[in-house]
Amino acid sequence: MKKLLLVIISLIFLVSCSSEKKKQAPSVFLSEEQMVDVMTDVQIMEAAISYKKNVNQPTEYLKTIGYDTLFSHYGITDSIFKLNLKYYNEVEPQTLIRVLDSVEARLGKMKD
Repeated sequence: MKKLLLVIISLIFLVSCSSEKKKQAPSVFLSEEQMVDVMTDVQIMEAAISYKKNVNQPTEYLKTIGYDTLFSHYGITDSIFKLNLKYYNEVEPQTLIRVLDSVEARLGKMKD
């Protein structure tokens, strides 16, 4: 009887741990296409910062004002972007993979 009770308690514990509620989308939700747009610009910003570092130029302006301007252009904040990125990563990883593939393709076209 004690073994049966232990098994039942263990099963309840396992089920309660695995039935985690599906995470809710952020209150300001960026669509897949919006994520592609923002992430493309973020990658361009990161490339600019990296370039300036490589030629020993200051990057603080790009890191602060540049990102503020970028996110303001899309009507979001860095926090909103990070929450959306986290959501896509944790809840919709296949969508995030499509977003990243689209960003890569878009950057490739710009490069050509």
